[in-house]
Amino acid sequence: MVFEVVGAPLQERDVDVPDPSAGQVRVAVRACGVCRTDLHVVDGDLPDPALPLILGHQVVGVIDEVGADVEGLSLGERVGVPWLGRTCGTCRFCTSGRENLCPDARFTGYQLPGGYAETMVADARACLPIPEGYADVQAAPLLCAGLIGWRALKLAGHADRLGLYGFGAAAHLVAQVARWQGREVFAFTRPGDEGTQAFARDMGCAWAGGSDQVPPVELDAAILFAPAGELVPTALGAVAPGGTVVCAEIHMSDIPSFPYELLWHERVLRSVANLTFADGREFLQIAPRVPVRTRVTTFPLGQANDALQAVRAGSLEGAAVLEMS
Repeated sequence: MVFEVVGAPLQERDVDVPDPSAGQVRVAVRACGVCRTDLHVVDGDLPDPALPLILGHQVVGVIDEVGADVEGLSLGERVGVPWLGRTCGTCRFCTSGRENLCPDARFTGYQLPGGYAETMVADARACLPIPEGYADVQAAPLLCAGLIGWRALKLAGHADRLGLYGFGAAAHLVAQVARWQGREVFAFTRPGDEGTQAFARDMGCAWAGGSDQVPPVELDAAILFAPAGELVPTALGAVAPGGTVVCAEIHMSDIPSFPYELLWHERVLRSVANLTFADGREFLQIAPRVPVRTRVTTFPLGQANDALQAVRAGSLEGAAVLEMS
């Protein structure tokens, strides 16, 4: 399913099967998660995608060809391919374990062909081992919703009371990990969305309400998964002195002006940029220990546009996943 024109539906196309270059593997795709970041790409919120483009960065598949100079991966191995698809490996960020900040990074399904296809190639360094016990469609959301959520949770610090604004693909995974860690979780949804609030409580949240509501206790930290800048002052107002607000979206509407009082008392406002490969390996080791369970709605590859619209509407509990025939 090929993205050709900003704002237009994806088109089903037959394209040549790619051959892996040195340092790459070819992956027979079995499933690919559908992410809100994909919407930011097709809507033009993220500039200069490599058109024509195959979207998708929550890819689960099996290696069916190995390029030259690849070590540690073999034919038939099941791997996941995340958003961070390639880095330079030599800059000061890469050499200090912060390759998520590499200025020459390239991203899967944005600048590199992604997983809305039956076959793709990927940098071997970016391929992550998929833990046993997860079906392909259940594993796919771990590759972005899970990984970005895990990094956001780490940046939130040792918060006993954690707020999650926007309870979708990422939040329903983070909530499970946070509860496993012994934290108390508070979920914020679109105002009046009682169905999602019930889903949040089912995922172990101590409280669930609208983003226009005040939580019953002060929060130690909050993570924003909703791309709504107006929620930043709201979240700052909900955290206690010394608390942290983490913006986990790659794109967000403008943050409105707010009084300094909301930031006063050593509150922290920070963003999450992508993930490191170490984050990926770490989370995929933790997920089966929790165990993290993904709630998914599957679509065949040819219905990728329907899946994108479902994500846009926020009509799904959990994540949307494309399943290859």
